[in-house]
Amino acid sequence: MPLSRARRCAGPSRRDFLQVGAIGGLGLTLPGFLGMQAAAKADQVHFESVEGPAKGVIYIYLPGGAAQQETWDPKPLAPAEYRGPFGTVKTPMPGVEFSANFPKVAKIADKCVVLRGFTHGEAAHERGTHNMFTGYRPSPALKYPSMGSVVAHEFGPRNDLPQYICVPGQPNEFAGTGYLSSSYAPFTVGGDPASSGFKVRDLSLPGGVDEARFTRRRRLLDAVNDHFAATEKADSLDAVGSFYERAYGLIGNPKAREAFDLDKEDDKTRDAYGRNQAGARMLLARRLVEAGSRFVTLTYGGWDMHDKIEDGFKRRAPELDQALATLINDLDDRGLLDSTLVCVGTEFGRTPKINNTAGRDHWAKVFSVLMAGGGLKRGVIHGSSDATASEPDTDPVTVMDWAATVYDRLGIKAAKELMAPGDRPIEIVDGGAPIEKILA
Repeated sequence: MPLSRARRCAGPSRRDFLQVGAIGGLGLTLPGFLGMQAAAKADQVHFESVEGPAKGVIYIYLPGGAAQQETWDPKPLAPAEYRGPFGTVKTPMPGVEFSANFPKVAKIADKCVVLRGFTHGEAAHERGTHNMFTGYRPSPALKYPSMGSVVAHEFGPRNDLPQYICVPGQPNEFAGTGYLSSSYAPFTVGGDPASSGFKVRDLSLPGGVDEARFTRRRRLLDAVNDHFAATEKADSLDAVGSFYERAYGLIGNPKAREAFDLDKEDDKTRDAYGRNQAGARMLLARRLVEAGSRFVTLTYGGWDMHDKIEDGFKRRAPELDQALATLINDLDDRGLLDSTLVCVGTEFGRTPKINNTAGRDHWAKVFSVLMAGGGLKRGVIHGSSDATASEPDTDPVTVMDWAATVYDRLGIKAAKELMAPGDRPIEIVDGGAPIEKILA
């Protein structure tokens, strides 16, 4: 159990007495201090998390800040220095166009939701990334957990798959556990699934260890864990025990291991996704949520295009276009789209006007996020930016609104409070509300 819970069971700790000593000069006694702790716990807002329409999430993150004008919110009527070097492509929805960089995604836009008035105002990479992984603005006082870690906290594993997986690895520090126990850290595959000879680390038995020996080792570990559990209470011990429990379950379950094996897919499917980074990562993500994982984060490309944005998109967009369109269609064909929430996010957008080096700079006043499935309506453009993609025009969406929507579709109440260090109840999302107009 997390350290704070262990303390609540065991009574006041040494840290508690030190805290009392530190504030004793203010006239606060031990009974008064404990009374304050009890009041905080009693006031903690609690909701049981029950599975919603989304059974899993695939979060596709485009690091660097992908331009709204060159993706899901082109401005074909703006002056050339604003609309940029690309034209547009029609979608099945009347009057709705995407950038010409994404003809395949445009064809299935009627299966998607685009938030064109997304805004958070953080134009620095780290701060914008923090927002888009945690649903919180950064704070020097507290390290917030990622959405994936919150989901792992709220729901147990299915089919021996880790609840939260990062492909190919944890992309940044904000994708971690924050103030939650390290038990809820992501499982990282440890390599790029597009590489030849790709193999997920730690999924196979070491040389010389057969199934019988593996079982004996597990029994021995269980005995050791039981001993320490009876004598020690600490997050580090709980985290190690949880890690080994998950690892043994994963290694011991052939079907769980197979979820990571792209060789189980036929050539036609692999070719449809694309035999490249975007294709392999999205295909692996589909296999993982199909097998039971609840939250899969993957990254693709680098989108911090201050210079020569035309060249940058010509290099990056085709793989993304093919893989993303195939992923959404594949989920739909398998009957999984309504239960799998696909999100395509980035830390911020780009400046309305092309700069002197033929690129765009950081811009967080407005940008776009694409979503699909998982209990959302289909074929919705929610909100808009103004004529030059400078700021929201209608229905702005905050990062808190978006995070609350993701949690809502999973069955998690964003107003629920989790216990941070110092027995401080912290809301999963501070403010914001699910975006009702896009909910199915």
